[in-house]
Amino acid sequence: MLMMGQTQSEDDDEVDLVQIQTLYTAFMKQCPSGALHLHEFRNIFGVQSSSEEEALFMELIFKSFDRNKDNILDFVEFVAAVHLVLRGKLEDRLKWSFKVYDKDENGKLDRTEVRHIITIIFKLKKINIDMTPGEVCDRIFDLLDQNKDGQISLAEFIEGAQKDAWIMDLLKLDFDASRWFKEHWNKKT
Repeated sequence: MLMMGQTQSEDDDEVDLVQIQTLYTAFMKQCPSGALHLHEFRNIFGVQSSSEEEALFMELIFKSFDRNKDNILDFVEFVAAVHLVLRGKLEDRLKWSFKVYDKDENGKLDRTEVRHIITIIFKLKKINIDMTPGEVCDRIFDLLDQNKDGQISLAEFIEGAQKDAWIMDLLKLDFDASRWFKEHWNKKT
């Protein structure tokens, strides 16, 4: 984690100009119109509709990157997504995770939203713990909902995730995204 005033080392994976040019070439090859739709997004990452959970998760991720809500990713949105996946700071990834959880986009997470994503994560990660998604949701709310209003704010989400490793592991939606992106994208470039 970088402290104020520190710089990144040259060894860090960064999305530099050469990579952006390579991404642009590959992006335009996949999406000559300059518009990346959900089905193309799934194809780029090799995700077929083999499981409902995986398809739904990819849709949630796609929508979280679609900043202007036009149901397409343009190249700028795509590069922002790639940068977040490869280089995003922990707080930025947590903000993004919160956005994925916040299905109704009201800036607060309720139990239904959290339980829904936890259920998907359980199925995708094949989590094998002695708790149901509902019990995990209850534990998350016990630990994060500081004012006990039945909702988790972004501040509560970030603070709670950074304080508790178990919560962090569940909430940050980290499926080794950097490795996954490189493996799947390199197949397309």
